[in-house]
Amino acid sequence: MSSNAQTRPPLPPFTRESATEKVRLAEDGWNSRDAEKVSLAYTLDTQWRNRADFVENREEAQNFLIRKWNKELDYRLIKELWAFTDNRIAVRYAYEWHDDSGNWFR
Repeated sequence: MSSNAQTRPPLPPFTRESATEKVRLAEDGWNSRDAEKVSLAYTLDTQWRNRADFVENREEAQNFLIRKWNKELDYRLIKELWAFTDNRIAVRYAYEWHDDSGNWFR
């Protein structure tokens, strides 16, 4: 990945408290549904796969999120710390949203 990424505290080495804070900050960012803000948390050359969608850089990630949140109304993400080491964090997440017909998805 690119070295152009901005640093986003808290940084490694992680403690339970700092890992939990990092997860919560990421959760809050996604729940803002601000595609530009969220995309800035990723490197310029980020790569994502979401079902049939393949995202190859930060600009594509931002556009993906705009499309996602235009379709997935009232999107709400819950992230929980699952495990951590001094330099890695694993999360469990769940989210819900509804479409423009009022059908909820969880």
